[in-house]
Amino acid sequence: GELGADWHAINDAVMAYGEALLEADAGRVGAVEALGVDEVLFARLGPWRTQSWSTSIVDVATGQLLDVIEGRSSAGLCAWLAAMPDTWRDAIAWAVLDLSGPWRLAFDTMLPAAGQVADPFHLIKLANQRLDEVRRRVQNDTLGHRGRKDDPLYRSRRLLTKADERLDDRGRTRLLGLLDAGDPRGEVRTAWHAKETVRGIYDIDDPDLAHEFVVRLGHDLQDDSCPPEIRQLGRTILRWSDPIAAWHHARVTNGPTEAINNLIKRVKRVAFGFRRFAHYRIRALLYAGRPNWDLLATVTPR
Repeated sequence: GELGADWHAINDAVMAYGEALLEADAGRVGAVEALGVDEVLFARLGPWRTQSWSTSIVDVATGQLLDVIEGRSSAGLCAWLAAMPDTWRDAIAWAVLDLSGPWRLAFDTMLPAAGQVADPFHLIKLANQRLDEVRRRVQNDTLGHRGRKDDPLYRSRRLLTKADERLDDRGRTRLLGLLDAGDPRGEVRTAWHAKETVRGIYDIDDPDLAHEFVVRLGHDLQDDSCPPEIRQLGRTILRWSDPIAAWHHARVTNGPTEAINNLIKRVKRVAFGFRRFAHYRIRALLYAGRPNWDLLATVTPR
C-alpha cells in the first residue's frame, strides 16, 4: 500500500498510540451539563449474523463523544457512570434519552438529581410508527391483503407521515380523498390527527402548560374511541410525561448524539467493519472524542 505496510501493522500502531494518547489526555472529558446516550450497531457476529450493539455516551452541549461501551443495557451504563467522580456526575443537569427503559433505569440509579429529557425526534418517530401500524391493519382488514400500488391507503402512506404544515392544498385534498376511499371507520384519520397533536407538544412555549398538555393528551389517546395502536401510544406518553415535558425546560435533544453515531458509522465504513470492540472503540474516540493531539509526541505506546 501507500505506506509500505500491511493493515495489521498500521492497525497495531494506531491502537498502541491511540490508547496511550487517550489515557494520557486526562482533561479530555471535562464537566458535562447535558449527557446523551444512544445505541449504535457495532457488528453482526457469528454464523447467524447476530447483532452486537454498543452505547455512545455524548456531551450533547458540545457534541463530543465521551466514550463507547459494549452492549445497550442499563448495567453497562451504570458501571461507566459509577467509574466517574461523584463531582462529575453531580454537575450533570440533564440526561437525554430515547424512550428506552434501560437508559431510564440507569439515569434513575446513577444520576438521580439530573432531569431526564425524552428526545423529541424519537417521540414523533413513535407516533408515526403507530400511525403506520393503524394504516397497515386497516388496509388488511378492508381489502384482505398488504398494500398494493393502487390501494388508497398504500398511496397515502407518505402523505400521512408528512408534517401537516408541509402539505399544500393539493396534497391535503389528495390525502383526505384517499382516506375517504380507504378508511371506512375513520381509524387512520384518528391516528393521523393523534400524530399531529403529538407534534404540537413542541409548539408550546410555557413549560407548565406543556406538562399539563402532555398528561391530558396521554389520557385522551387512551379513549375507547381510539384505535388500539393509538391507545398504546397514549399509555407510553403518560408513562413518559415528565421526560417529554422536560424538553421545554432543558431545550436539549439527542441530535448531537445521532450526529456522533453517523461519524462512528463513517469509521466503520472506511474500515469495512470491525470484529473487535477494542479496535472499534479506540478508532471512534480518536475520530469523534476530540483528544488533545499535541500530546501524541509525548506518549509512549505499550
